[in-house]
Amino acid sequence: MDMFPALFVGHGSPMNIISDNEYTKDLLKLKKDLPVPDAILVVSAHWLTRGTYITGSEAPEQIYDFYGFPKELYKIKYQAPGSREMAEFIRGTVGEEYIKIDENRGIDHAAWAVLKFIYPDEDIPVLEMSLDLTKNTFQHYELGKKLYSLRKQKILVIGSGNIVHNLRAAIFKENAKPYEWAIDFDNAVKEDINKKNFKSLVSYKEYGDLSRKAVPTDEHYLPMIYSLGMVKEDDKIEYVHESIQNGSVSMRCFKIG
Repeated sequence: MDMFPALFVGHGSPMNIISDNEYTKDLLKLKKDLPVPDAILVVSAHWLTRGTYITGSEAPEQIYDFYGFPKELYKIKYQAPGSREMAEFIRGTVGEEYIKIDENRGIDHAAWAVLKFIYPDEDIPVLEMSLDLTKNTFQHYELGKKLYSLRKQKILVIGSGNIVHNLRAAIFKENAKPYEWAIDFDNAVKEDINKKNFKSLVSYKEYGDLSRKAVPTDEHYLPMIYSLGMVKEDDKIEYVHESIQNGSVSMRCFKIG
């Protein structure tokens, strides 16, 4: 394979980790279509920093960064190795010497809750990249473009977040009827992805009231911007899963290439 795919995955509620639903079934189907990478880099909605960081621990801790959920969730183990050498390689390949390596940071559920389904054997080095709070959306997109070079190096890059993510409006039931604004924004994003109109998606606030409801804070939206940065003109974009959970959380996932 000359070019590795890239992914954007909606991770949603931690309850998906122990659920048998259409979303988890589609992740298991995706597992069969993915090649075996030398390493996995996850751009996480759950690691917010000043400056850009990559994990560099050889044995990263599994972080249970959620509270008040059933005890069985905290018993789920995903303990893939990390790699300081790979962190240095990624930093050098991307060509951003300002990226720092954090040897203490573990792997949060934006990564392991997804990898549990698509790479369950825990034998591939997993690294995370943080979201730099000092960057604007365009700068995140530009860094995403630089991650494209990793696709040539057998490194699978995954943006893990949610296109629509409004927890204040969320309904406890997973299969609750989606809000109209959640449907409309999710569909508008899909339409722009299909057109490869990424400029519009980077400038998502121009959607006005729709974006204010769907993206009240941008940390779950930004991982998608990184994934879109890795798209080239001839790349096919395939939707792996499409749904909205809890009324206000888009679970849309797509594969690039």
